[in-house]
This record gives sequence, structure tokens and C-alpha cells, in this order.
Amino acid sequence: MAYIMDTNEEERVKGKTVEVGRAQFETETTRFTILDAPGHKSYVPNMISGASQADIGVLVISARKGEFETGYERGGQTREHVQLAKTLGVSKLLVVVNKMDDHTVNWSKERYDEIESKMVPFLRSSGYNVKKDVQLLPISGLVGTNMKTRVDKNICPWWNGPCLFEALDSVEIPVRDPKGPYRMPVIDKFKDMGTVVMGKVESGSICEGDSLLVMPNKAPVKVLAVYCDEDKVRRAGPGENLRVRLSGIEEEDISSGFVLSSVVKPIPAVTEFTAQLQILELLENAIFTAGYKAVLHIHSVVEECEIVELLQQIDPKTKKPMKKKVLFVKNGAVVVCRIQVNSLICIEKFSDFPQLGRFTLRTEGKTIAVGKVTDLPSRSSA
Repeated sequence: MAYIMDTNEEERVKGKTVEVGRAQFETETTRFTILDAPGHKSYVPNMISGASQADIGVLVISARKGEFETGYERGGQTREHVQLAKTLGVSKLLVVVNKMDDHTVNWSKERYDEIESKMVPFLRSSGYNVKKDVQLLPISGLVGTNMKTRVDKNICPWWNGPCLFEALDSVEIPVRDPKGPYRMPVIDKFKDMGTVVMGKVESGSICEGDSLLVMPNKAPVKVLAVYCDEDKVRRAGPGENLRVRLSGIEEEDISSGFVLSSVVKPIPAVTEFTAQLQILELLENAIFTAGYKAVLHIHSVVEECEIVELLQQIDPKTKKPMKKKVLFVKNGAVVVCRIQVNSLICIEKFSDFPQLGRFTLRTEGKTIAVGKVTDLPSRSSA
């Protein structure tokens, strides 16, 4: 499966997914876009850009002896991915236990139960409501067992749950507002009879002929054509992954992280904001204090940032601010702080647009904190 999705040479040579692959498939009731995000730790920024577009996460875990343990143990990728997915707004998770046909597993219920018993407490601690938002199921991706149709009782007598497609069909995805102000973060752009931008509509609807703004540079543009998958469509609503052809702007004047936005209520563009952060794991001997520098990932924006001021620490038990003045915090702390970036970025308050208001901070290739935007300066250049 990975070999099919990994289309570029680098990926096939290395045997690792590097870029975020895209593909479509349809079940009886739903059209899905797959964003195959890389699992290898060098490519976590690419994984973040894939996950920031997703509604449902399918976390593929290997049941093979030793492989599950490697991904799960402290510092393993499975842990980081689950925490990132939650922050990036992937509210529903299917945990797919793959390689059940492997000779070390042979569809063993004991092995499946062991993986489940380790994953459930961890998913809970990452913020997932395991009863409501998570479903575990066994598959073999290589031979396609329990993917499109339920697994044969001769192969796996103990599994009575759904197959992967049934599970995907039954997931309730978050509601987005088709009448809200238009917001489409740009993840990619290219030239093709005009300037074409790619991204996922997070709010509002788009029609051929619409006048919109490219933020933060406030460039007025006109919509020449809208493509959903490969098909040209007249209009598209929220949740769709689109390609939009624009006139009025050159391809080199757009970067990923810019946002295609309605003229009437454009997205705020800021260089500073207030946020609530949860510190996950700082680098050895690092102290989180004013002056701390990191890389900010928010929707499709990747920008260097600096913590300007720690405002207050939140008590994790009561969720209320603590009285004492805070100068530095350690792992596990929840803190409200002011963050500054060098160039204008387009973001929203988490309470208004969750998808455009949550972020991660990374340092030296490691996710050190996750957070949400709580306040924007009143003079944002919207």
C-alpha cells in the first residue's frame, strides 16, 4: 500500500513516505480523500501539514512482535503522532492494528488485546474520549483482510466488529459552516493557465466568479475555476480539498500558509498573539521562559517564533490561573503566553475557528508544545 501511495523516487528508494500523498476512494455513501502522511520522525513537519487538513485520523500500528513496541515506547513515533493529531483537530481516530497475518501474530486475540490495553490509556491521556471518538480494529493491509469486507470467521473467529470501510462510513465528522466567511489555507500553488492554489475549505463556500482576498498581502483575486479532486465544479463548500484557479495574482506572490479569504470578513493577519500552551517535552536542560525560540506550525503556516512574555500558569486540576507570577515553566505545564513572529501570519482565535487557531511548537525536530490561540491584538491588519 505504501509503495503505491509513495509516488516519488526518494520514497521508493528509502521505503519511507516523505511527502503527503493524496488519493481518493469512495464507499457506498461517502467520498474520501486520503492524505497519506509520513510516519518517519525526520518528516514530522510534512505529517503536520497532512494532519492539519484531516477530519479523521487512521493510525496504522504494526502488530508484528517488536514493531509495535518501537513505535509506542517513549520517544517513539506513535506517541508523537497521536498527540499531534489531537492538537491539529483530528477529533476522530481509527486505530488500525495492521500485519495481523504476520507469522509472529497469526490473528492472535492475545496480541490484539495486549496492543489495545497499552493504547487505550495512552489515547485517553492525549485527550481522546476513547468510548466516543476512537475505534480499534484489526486488519491485514497486505492481503486486504477486514478492509472492504468483514474478516472471515475461519481466519479470525473472535472479531465481531466492523471492517475498515464500515468504520469510516460510520464516523460523524465535524460540522463546518457553509455560510460562514470564506477561509481556505493554501498548502500548495502552481502555474497552470493562471495561478492555481490548493487547500482545504475550513469555512464558507466558493463559486466560480467570486471575488476574494489572498491574505495577509490583501491581494484582490477573482475565481476563474474550482476543481474538486479532478472534476471541475461550479461551487464547493466547507470540508472539500480543492484546487482553485485565480486571476489577479502571480504564483510567486503566494506562499503556503497564506489564506484565501472572503472580502467582507477577511482573516486577521498578525505578528503577535496570545495563546494557551501545553508543554509536552522540552529538550534536555531547556527552560521555557520569555525569549524561548521555536518553530510555529499553525494550519499550513510554518514560521519561526519567540515567546515574548509568560502571562500566567494554569492549574491543570482546576483549569484556573494560578496566583503567583510565572517566570519559567517545565514539562507538563499549561501556560498562557504572548508569542511573536517575524512576518505577518493569518490566524484566528481557537474559539472562532478551531482549525485555524491551534498549533504546535517544535525545536530541533521535536514537538515541545501544543497550543491554541486565545486572543489576537485589536489592531490586527484585517
